[in-house]
Amino acid sequence: MIAAFPLQFLDFSSFIPVINLVPVQFFSPARNVMSTPVLSIDPQALVIPMEEAREAGRSAAEAYRAQKPYPHGCFDDFLPPEILERVREELRQLPEAETIFNRPQEKQKTSYQPERLAFYTRSLFYALNSRAFLAFLEELTGIDGLIPDPYFAGGGIHVVANGGHLDIHADFNHHGKLNLERRINVLIYLNKDWREEWGGSFEIWNTGMTEKVASFVPLFNRMVCFNTGSETWHGNPEPVAQPDGEPRMSIALYYYTATWDSTRKSHSTLFKPRPGTSDQEDRQEARHAALQNFLPPVLYRRIGHHLRRIGI
Repeated sequence: MIAAFPLQFLDFSSFIPVINLVPVQFFSPARNVMSTPVLSIDPQALVIPMEEAREAGRSAAEAYRAQKPYPHGCFDDFLPPEILERVREELRQLPEAETIFNRPQEKQKTSYQPERLAFYTRSLFYALNSRAFLAFLEELTGIDGLIPDPYFAGGGIHVVANGGHLDIHADFNHHGKLNLERRINVLIYLNKDWREEWGGSFEIWNTGMTEKVASFVPLFNRMVCFNTGSETWHGNPEPVAQPDGEPRMSIALYYYTATWDSTRKSHSTLFKPRPGTSDQEDRQEARHAALQNFLPPVLYRRIGHHLRRIGI
């Protein structure tokens, strides 16, 4: 269990909580003494001070970048808890989902765009697209010139219902509308008192898909951040099984750089079955890979997304 939010981390002079941003895999299992980077956020205005954001990123950078098979980090107590409590309260009422996934590779998963959510939740997304948060990510990852996505393509609030899962995959690598290269994923979990046996843990697998390297339970106020590419295999493949029927919920944001060029080949989400499991190959993506090789690029760009919408 994560320790309760300690009073000594509250700055009562300004009434702005100061939280510990802690890479989980980088401190002792006892977790009684936590190393810092520290990031302060105003829970009302959702303002992130620039220099403190930079220092937080610098403090965790060496450990983050050293992780294998690709740079990643897991941070507990990521935001002042009252921020996510307010988000959870607003998410009790959700609009109709923009996207619904219910196929073998991604089952009973829905997503919700920030602009259709309540005001405070929407404002938090904008804060996490701010210059100060980009500065934190740039210091952490060493990737300069990060660009947020104002369209939140593929991002927003993700909900996985009981029985649902997301198989191991590498994410789409190209933001077609903005012609940008995808570089960083940020996931913040909203699940109170979640237990490992309830499934839904975030897993990282090695490049050859022969071994699970790390696994993180989707605990409330835990953030997972990682570099993303065509072989950064990850997912939450174990079905959600919360005894009271509560879904697994998370905040998802993606960040890009202006490094895409005509020599690169774009792809959608690439799924890989885990060895020794019943995970299924993604035949739809295999068909699209064949179409990309067969059709002129300009024609495929015009029809590819239409074919996916109808299941081809």
